[in-house]
Amino acid sequence: MSSSAAEVEKPVAVTVVHKFGGTSVADAERYRHVAQLLLARDEQTQVTVVSAMKGVTDALIEVARGAAADDQDWRERWHALRGRHRGAAVALLGEHAGPTLEWLEERFQNLSEVLTALSVIGELPREVLDRVQGMGEVFSAQLLGNHLSVLGEDCAVLDAREVLVVGSSDLGVDVDWQASAERLARWRQQHPQQRIVATGFVARDRNDRITTLGRNGSDYSGAIFAALFNAQELHIWTDVDGVLSADPRVVSEAVQLQTLSYDEACELAYFGAKVVHPQTMSPAIERGLPIIIRNTFQPDHPGTRISADSQASGPVKGLTLSPDLAVLNLEGTGLMGVPGTAERVFAALRDARVSVVMISQGSSEHSICCVVRQAEASRARDALLHAFAHELSMGQIQRVQLTSDVSVLAAVGDGMAGQPGVAARLFESLGRARVNILAIAQGSSERNISVAIDSADATKALRAAHAGFWLSPQTFSIGVIGPGNVGAAFIEQLRAAQPQLLDKANLDLRLRGIASSTRMLLRDRNIGADWKQEMASSNSQVDLDAFAAHLLSAHLPHAVIVDCSASPAVADRYADWLAAGIHVVTPNKQAGAGDQQRYDAIRAAATSSGARFRYEATVCAGLPVISTLRDLCDTGDRITSIQGIFSGTLAWLFNRFDGSVPFSRLVTDARGMGYTEPDPRDDLSGTDVARKLVILAREAGRELTLDQVKVESLVPASLQQASVDDFMARLDEVDAAFGERLANANDNGQVLRYVAQLDADGNASVGLVAMARSHAFANLRETDNIVQFTTRRYCDNPLIVQGPGAGPEVTAAGVFADLLRVAAGRGAKL
Repeated sequence: MSSSAAEVEKPVAVTVVHKFGGTSVADAERYRHVAQLLLARDEQTQVTVVSAMKGVTDALIEVARGAAADDQDWRERWHALRGRHRGAAVALLGEHAGPTLEWLEERFQNLSEVLTALSVIGELPREVLDRVQGMGEVFSAQLLGNHLSVLGEDCAVLDAREVLVVGSSDLGVDVDWQASAERLARWRQQHPQQRIVATGFVARDRNDRITTLGRNGSDYSGAIFAALFNAQELHIWTDVDGVLSADPRVVSEAVQLQTLSYDEACELAYFGAKVVHPQTMSPAIERGLPIIIRNTFQPDHPGTRISADSQASGPVKGLTLSPDLAVLNLEGTGLMGVPGTAERVFAALRDARVSVVMISQGSSEHSICCVVRQAEASRARDALLHAFAHELSMGQIQRVQLTSDVSVLAAVGDGMAGQPGVAARLFESLGRARVNILAIAQGSSERNISVAIDSADATKALRAAHAGFWLSPQTFSIGVIGPGNVGAAFIEQLRAAQPQLLDKANLDLRLRGIASSTRMLLRDRNIGADWKQEMASSNSQVDLDAFAAHLLSAHLPHAVIVDCSASPAVADRYADWLAAGIHVVTPNKQAGAGDQQRYDAIRAAATSSGARFRYEATVCAGLPVISTLRDLCDTGDRITSIQGIFSGTLAWLFNRFDGSVPFSRLVTDARGMGYTEPDPRDDLSGTDVARKLVILAREAGRELTLDQVKVESLVPASLQQASVDDFMARLDEVDAAFGERLANANDNGQVLRYVAQLDADGNASVGLVAMARSHAFANLRETDNIVQFTTRRYCDNPLIVQGPGAGPEVTAAGVFADLLRVAAGRGAKL
């Protein structure tokens, strides 16, 4: 293809309007950056609408109010504003700054005269405030336009007050399109330049007085000029990459949205999301004009495109929170079936100049509920009390109730329409995060579901809902108590699995706290690989109340305490933690086998709060013993008896005890290999095995306490009070008795095993039993545990669970599996 042909086929560039906010033009360097960004674009007509430099509009309002209040500091603030703009002009224009400095000096002198007059009259008329607060945009447009001219560009500066005519109505600013178009046409005859820099925010009313378009007026100016110039696109440049799925200050995992429909953008913007104001979109919607939200600081990023249609990426595109609200509820039997009640409610609120954010009414018509701004709440309540004074006095209306400190969470997306289960998904996410809903509203368009909630739960609610729609990971705030052998192994397993769980299952398990018996380590986000060193150097004394409060303080949807201690004092706190909505995962047998009253309180707290209490690793480490038993009971089976070998230490001892080596020597060997506790009597006493049997019995529905278990201790009474060293030195005193029992078993073709048993009548025992060599318990590997469930279904051939039942790694794995079960129960994709 020839070069001439390529030139012929090259598409003609379009007309594009660009709008830059205050952060984009904060200083001379930013103006320079904006100019280069504009010059890099090939557009037939390029209109750039600018805001005032960052902070200038507020400063102008402050100086005007100060002058009207005769605050003598207003002159210093005026000098500061003048100096800031002169400095920007010099830095931006260099040796060409002279004319611009003269122009600025004239405007600031005029401003000084206006402020002096305000200080004399002692008040600030609306018309004067509009004139003053809009000057920042006038200064800003002049600086950028003159900079482009200095760079050799044919550029005109358009003062919007010369062409834009607006009125006002109950719905806000009303553009006089015909008059504005006529004025712009005349202006263009005198200024036909390709590049135009226009002032945002300012205009004139129909009486030719200077006015403004409101605090979102610069965006609105961009849309107005896009319509007047018949632009093909409106680019709004700000300090973010586009519209996000949620406020990133609350949900750090918020994702950028590539596309939005006008309707989605309006819904999100109404509830405060960082989108364009709905008023801004009105001219764009009417003309089908795409709006692209871009990042001035990353101009190569595509941003978010807002148009008539958007790509559906799921039922919900984004979630927003609107704070500082209140719920106003009118309730009474006299409302039922009475026409015009709602009209009276909203007429009263309209007369009181109260804006209604959300409305909800049940089909029973017993109450009408509306959400209003907190600042207007008292006025709204008084208005209803006055409007319905007669009905209140007659008892036809029972109450006008005001609930303060309310936020509204809105889930928005075109994909919600006609999609079953979206509301259920939202409510399930909030329910799992233990967030109570005060009121609900959904329009027939099904594009928005709004819920009123207590502001104290707002952050947690937004994070939970965001994760519930898979817009961000399911996030858990995790604290580990007891970083000993099992606890340390669990922490390392957790750290190793975190990246994979986040990548594949969208599950974010954040280790935010570790506590030992003396100190604790707390982190806001995640404790790293050097946790042992950090723990050793921590000066924070252990405080389990502060520990639990820290886990909840991040307002993450879910909190979990993993108790790897063996402390009954820690177990005493389970009920309170569960009642507060903190899940508890533990290998600590104290809760499951301890005091019956405490056990009942723990189960009751878990039931009432919905928090999970998981303790699989309390019996047989990582083996699925409790979950198997729970499945049997939940499916209607009846447990007849339970038998098991629950101690890896005792399993190893009696697997090895064949008479070739004395029993005392085997205990010494087991202690040397780390198979026993530091004091082997903790294993030989049988108490730990008895606790595990109690846990299983309770899980099977039996009310059994530890003192009801008949326990055979393998420690003779004469050695129970001795020191550990004395015990080990005198342990050979038991060899004769054990040798005799082994011989008797051998004579009968049996082996010795230390077995826990619960029979059909509820009798529980733990002790040394002689068993046939054909029995399943007679053929175990080394430290294997085994549990045999005889049930109504499994009566002829009992159900057996067997495998490694001891060791820090397998116990930690059982704890980790419980944690993942909790996560799956809370919606994680596992």
